[in-house]
Amino acid sequence: MVEFCKRKAKSSSTDNWFLLDEHGSPLPPMEQAAVMTHYLQLSHSGVPLSYSRRAEALLRYWQGSPADRQPTPDAAPEGLSDPDVPYLGPRLFAELYTAPFPMPEHPTFTFIDLFAGIGGFRLAMQSQGGKCVFSSEWNEYSRKTYYCNYGEVPFGDITLESTKSMIPREFDVLCAGFPCQPFSIAGVSKKKSLGRETGFKDKTQGTLFFDVADIISRHRPKAFFLENVKNLCSHDKGNTFRVIRETLEELEYSIHFEVMDGQAFVPQHRERILIVGFDRRRYHGAEQFRFPDLSSHPRHRMKEILDEQVDPKYTLSDKLWGYLQDYASRQQAKGNGFGFGLADPEGIARTLSARYYKDGSEILIPQGEGTNPRRLTPKECSRLMGYPENFIINAVSDVQAYRQCGNSVVVPLITSVAEQLVKAMEGPGND
Repeated sequence: MVEFCKRKAKSSSTDNWFLLDEHGSPLPPMEQAAVMTHYLQLSHSGVPLSYSRRAEALLRYWQGSPADRQPTPDAAPEGLSDPDVPYLGPRLFAELYTAPFPMPEHPTFTFIDLFAGIGGFRLAMQSQGGKCVFSSEWNEYSRKTYYCNYGEVPFGDITLESTKSMIPREFDVLCAGFPCQPFSIAGVSKKKSLGRETGFKDKTQGTLFFDVADIISRHRPKAFFLENVKNLCSHDKGNTFRVIRETLEELEYSIHFEVMDGQAFVPQHRERILIVGFDRRRYHGAEQFRFPDLSSHPRHRMKEILDEQVDPKYTLSDKLWGYLQDYASRQQAKGNGFGFGLADPEGIARTLSARYYKDGSEILIPQGEGTNPRRLTPKECSRLMGYPENFIINAVSDVQAYRQCGNSVVVPLITSVAEQLVKAMEGPGND
């Protein structure tokens, strides 16, 4: 897929309309890949796709390239042998058939994955029998990781009408971990120091919630499942969350929300607000939904996710370790609690952030007397977020992998809520 996205189309003439966007500009290769991989995943599933004609034209176009021509077209996987749609073959999209987390063979409901990141919501919903019929993520590195694990390239910017037009008309659940920077404690502090607006006044990110609301309004799914930082509740003296709640209720959805801590499933203190809603026109507010009780879950320890042998490159240099110690001393002298965090192997870690790649200061692993502490490896970070052992996190650089994990959801926490959502959606009151 990466090699494909580096290629240039042979021509962007008006005859090749399928290579152009609605403004007549060349369609970026990543968007072409999104169209084709979504189509190949869903074309035989019975889901009406608005982009089928474009996808088939793109498939024929790239199939015509000698470098990509499949020499044995009869080798197409079962279900992709339609003679009118040439099999593209593994040279372009091998992960379409080899990805570790394919769609369930017998799905019981459909969902879309917005602000998809690396697919934490997708793992959770697929585990409950869901079929993803649309995914969207703007970050190119996250799209690469997503593709490697699910065989599908997410569509790009969900604020664009051209992207929204790719969403199937009907689906059951909308999932979205919409960007939290405008509402997070760290994000608010940073933006205020730069003289920038926060929350809904942040015109670049804060209003993305309204794109979610717009899609809910247009498609009226049975339910939605949203995730954000704990600080969403208190931001702007509660006015931000009030606007969100009122917006969703005006769309005639009943709202359930709770702040939950991921440490019930992983050795990490990570509080997030989870918001679940059900269509009042369908369920009349009588859905039998309850957030799972996490009080009886066993306590997890950091040593569960740590590797015994780790590359020395993750050990902090003397210069960085000295800097972190000096910084912590200065902050403590001022009465502040900021500083590095040495994780107890028998305890839990602080919250993993997207800035972990900078110095790893919030979660450092002690290595004994005379040796500087080390960062977590990207694989350890993915475990800390609850991703399965066979999840592919090393398809990108360490810097990008750290960012992806820090921005992700705790997968087993989302899964536990998804289980209750699906039970309520399919239970009594579903008209």
